[in-house]
Amino acid sequence: MEETKNLVETIIKGIQEKKGHGIVVADLTGINGSICQYFIICEGQSPTQVDAITDSISDMVREQLDEKPVHIVGRENAQWVAMDYTDVMAHIFLPDVREYYDLEHLWDDAKLSHIPDEE
Repeated sequence: MEETKNLVETIIKGIQEKKGHGIVVADLTGINGSICQYFIICEGQSPTQVDAITDSISDMVREQLDEKPVHIVGRENAQWVAMDYTDVMAHIFLPDVREYYDLEHLWDDAKLSHIPDEE
């Protein structure tokens, strides 16, 4: 469990490194049938920033924890990139796409933690 929490913290640092904002961590550990333990959701203001956040997460997790994502989807258009680290999934959105899919409320039982934006 400690490894998973370290992964969550490292992904958050990767997001903050590239000024991603609106970070929400959805704790799915108490929900039967969830596909992972945590969703981390954030946004970038442009496809370029979404791509940069994706790279930052990937680099930071690889350097600090020696892990690579199992799968990354959505890089082609960089409107919604999903990074699968098995126990943790990171979702990087453009603002309008995030609002449309509203992943934060997909599981009503999930505990949501809002990470303050860094200045």
